[in-house]
Amino acid sequence: MSKNKKESFFWTSYSDLMTSLFFVMLVLFVLAIALLHRRMVATESELAKIKVLNKSIENIDSTYFQYDTIFKRHSLRDIEVKFQPRSSNIRDISWNERQKLLKSGWAIVTFMKNAQKNIPDAEYLLIVEGQSSMDGYAQNYELSYERALSLVKFWSSNGIVFDDLPCEVIISGSGTSSKFRIYPERVIGGDGFKKGNPKNQRFVIHIIPKPGKF
Repeated sequence: MSKNKKESFFWTSYSDLMTSLFFVMLVLFVLAIALLHRRMVATESELAKIKVLNKSIENIDSTYFQYDTIFKRHSLRDIEVKFQPRSSNIRDISWNERQKLLKSGWAIVTFMKNAQKNIPDAEYLLIVEGQSSMDGYAQNYELSYERALSLVKFWSSNGIVFDDLPCEVIISGSGTSSKFRIYPERVIGGDGFKKGNPKNQRFVIHIIPKPGKF
């Protein structure tokens, strides 16, 4: 084979190889763009669902709950839930206020059921947090937990349960450490000594959306 024919064959093969490589790279590039676009659309869809889930909490009954802009959470509205010092007895709370607590519990159930219908993937954390006042009691953490537990038991004994609802119930006691408290922390009693603010002998309720998997 002559030298010219060998060179012609080489450049023809080289040209075909480069054309094939270009075609492969083009296909891979188009495929990567398509996958990236698909993933971006999926991410936007997930973000939209998370926004809907976060906003859903606004639908809870405003008769019993109000949104606190400072702490970014809902709290009980117009329900006096303070306990006696060093007590976790739910009957420390007056009958009228306990009836409000029952209605607030049913309001949570209604909210959860509606969320389950409107947002099939919705999940929430329902945190019942007990608190205590700064009165120097050594077992304030245990006491605050017992207060939260007393509310959950009170609801349960009146038919309010969350087993079949899209929420995880957490019972907690923050003692005197929670930032979500009534100030001032200490008040002056009739004997002139500083005492813990009795308004912190209470519990608070948090409903937190969980994005989960979409």
